[in-house]
Amino acid sequence: MADIKPTSRSPWCWIPTLYMAEGTPNALVATVSVLFYNDLGVSNGATAFFTSLLYLPWVIKPLWSPVVDILKTRRQWIWATQLLLGAGMAGVALMIPAPHFIQWTIVFFIVLAFSSATHDIAADGFYMMAPTEREQSFFIGFRSIFFNVGKILAAGGLVFLAGKIETQTHNRALAWSTVFTLAAAIFFGLGLYHRFILPRPAADQPGKTGAAENFFDEFLKTFETFFQKPKILLLILFLLLYRLGEAQLVKIIPIFLHAPATEGGLALPITTISEIYGTTGAITFMCGALLGGLFVARHGLKFWLWPMLLAIHLPDAVFIWLSYAQPESHFVIGAGVAVEQFGYGFGFMAFMLYMIYIARGEHATAHYAICTGFMALGMMLPGMWSGWLQEQLGYPHFFVWVILATIPSFIVALFLPLDAEFGKRSGK
Repeated sequence: MADIKPTSRSPWCWIPTLYMAEGTPNALVATVSVLFYNDLGVSNGATAFFTSLLYLPWVIKPLWSPVVDILKTRRQWIWATQLLLGAGMAGVALMIPAPHFIQWTIVFFIVLAFSSATHDIAADGFYMMAPTEREQSFFIGFRSIFFNVGKILAAGGLVFLAGKIETQTHNRALAWSTVFTLAAAIFFGLGLYHRFILPRPAADQPGKTGAAENFFDEFLKTFETFFQKPKILLLILFLLLYRLGEAQLVKIIPIFLHAPATEGGLALPITTISEIYGTTGAITFMCGALLGGLFVARHGLKFWLWPMLLAIHLPDAVFIWLSYAQPESHFVIGAGVAVEQFGYGFGFMAFMLYMIYIARGEHATAHYAICTGFMALGMMLPGMWSGWLQEQLGYPHFFVWVILATIPSFIVALFLPLDAEFGKRSGK
């Protein structure tokens, strides 16, 4: 195949918008949906269960990723899934006033989840083809930044707008319908924009006709070689247990912040939650992740694995104190959330880098995709029971349980194979 030539269109025209388009629906499905259902009166148990179930497309994403390679180009998949995302958001907006809005909105959230997971496959594949190698290296950090900007747009900007409209109109259904209508308009615009602005790299071609059978054999081989890796059961346990506590916590935090004080919550309005959790929390998470990457580059992952384990788990105790003290100061609450999210970002880098460590060797891309599937499964299953468990235990005891649920990850980490030089930047 011919070398990819530099595109005449600057990557600045499409990389920021592409990765904002990747981060926004991810946050809508994973975070905003929790506040959405809870604000509209759905119980904690049902909210956590159904919104955790929405992780399923990311769990099974490796199973249909070959379709993106075989059918059409990645460029076509990108703008088509963005239009489908817009349609899914419009569906949510239309169904909110309906009598059985829970069932119907869940259907459209499922459409959003599958479309978003497919968009992830196409966007990441396109990034490996469209920019030159030098541009890829330069923009790798900006990818993460604009992905998080997309999450802030959803969990910060759109949630803040919903809260403002709700305050002014006293109509929660109207507030959320307006927000999802706006989100749909944004994604219809992004789909049309990328339809014309994305470059057309020569390497972005659909799979050859008649090659599907050989491809299928090769695809099965990627799974076979993955499960033949040394200590694979231990590695899978690590992927499933590293965020066992955090997977339960992340579903309850927005509910806890919003719940009335009479129910043990902090009674924050949605606008304040968008500022504290959706914006400040996202920014501190990003700062923690960037700092974690810099530290690992200096001393390697093995040196930082245990500090990062402590960083991602110990700050969860902030919510034990918040649930008992129930402070009214927004600054104090915001500081607590910021500490937890910074530790989450810093510690999450160890998890991301260890997935790269597991995936090394032949079929590295496919094996990394399988790792992300286990990562999503490790978030989905604990999240599904978290709401029910919180209802049984109450907020203070639930947050104590979250700390106890971090213990298995420390035990598994004792036995992990890890090269001392892995993650170090060559040359100093």
